[in-house]
Amino acid sequence: MDVLRPTLIRIGGRVYRKNLIQEQAYQHEEEEEDFSAGPGDCTDEPCDAFAVEETEKGFQCRVEVPSPLYKYIIGKKGETKKKLETETRTSISIPKPGVEGEIVITGQHRSGVISARTRIDVLLDSFRKKQPFTHFLSFALNQPAIQEKFLQFKEEVLEKCSKDHGVSSSLFQNPAKLHLTLGTLVLLNEQEIQKACDLLQRCKEDFVNQIAGGKPLTVVVEGVEYMNDDPAMMDVLYAKVHMKDGSDRLQVIADQLVERFVASGLMLREWDRVKLHATVMNTVFRKDPSAEERNSAMTGRSSFKERESFNGRNILKLFENFYFGEVQLESVRLSQRFSSDASGYYATSGQLNFS
Repeated sequence: MDVLRPTLIRIGGRVYRKNLIQEQAYQHEEEEEDFSAGPGDCTDEPCDAFAVEETEKGFQCRVEVPSPLYKYIIGKKGETKKKLETETRTSISIPKPGVEGEIVITGQHRSGVISARTRIDVLLDSFRKKQPFTHFLSFALNQPAIQEKFLQFKEEVLEKCSKDHGVSSSLFQNPAKLHLTLGTLVLLNEQEIQKACDLLQRCKEDFVNQIAGGKPLTVVVEGVEYMNDDPAMMDVLYAKVHMKDGSDRLQVIADQLVERFVASGLMLREWDRVKLHATVMNTVFRKDPSAEERNSAMTGRSSFKERESFNGRNILKLFENFYFGEVQLESVRLSQRFSSDASGYYATSGQLNFS
């Protein structure tokens, strides 16, 4: 990183610079990051930036933090916590590992408490982005008729293209998990899952009911397309979708849902618009049949070097307009990664029903 042009992070309308410190990591062999306030020090925060209570001994601020993130505030051998306490002249109380609760910051000076809270927020924002996603918003496409056509597609591809480089049965999606992904989320405890569920219901009331008209959306799944530049070196092949009535209502709902979830802080923005696609072949399935759809924006750590691409030229030529069928989309689901329900689809933590 160029020390003269450090990475800038915007939080709560303020800008902070991120300083990278090379240290032996306390877990996952990662680099530990430290942060300093940018123009306008933390002590200049307005008094109402956080809920700071006045106590008999000074001031106090509470912040809800999922237990998996405690370690990033504590640091290796408690060094990060000690540094925060020393530099802000505060005391930081953290619940025991695995116990959900609040981090409590106390100090004699209001400015010190606010400074500690601001720095904790910056740390948490950075490390949350490193967590693998736990949930995603999805439209299920695993209705029986679609599954049947998908299996026909798989059979015909293997019959006609199995001699093409890299093409094998291990590349195909589990038909019970066919879906459209709207966006991914990192939800680290039950409170955050509930927050996402509540937001889904508010979206239903605010705009989904009006757009969907209280009825399921009829979607046509037809044609295939690929993600990378060279069809001879494919990693992902997906099926395309469109509304049967020719409208853009599905796209509008998807874009507005993502916009609301990004604004809430529950989701990171990946694209300007949602790319509505249903993965049918993916090279990550070659080594791990249970692997969810991934791309570099979703995981931040995808290892494309380990993937053996496949030659999809003939697949495109022969199946460019393959018809997978119609599907009635009845809900948006908050789906749990690495899970299955009784139908074989991802376990649902919450959902927004159109009717």
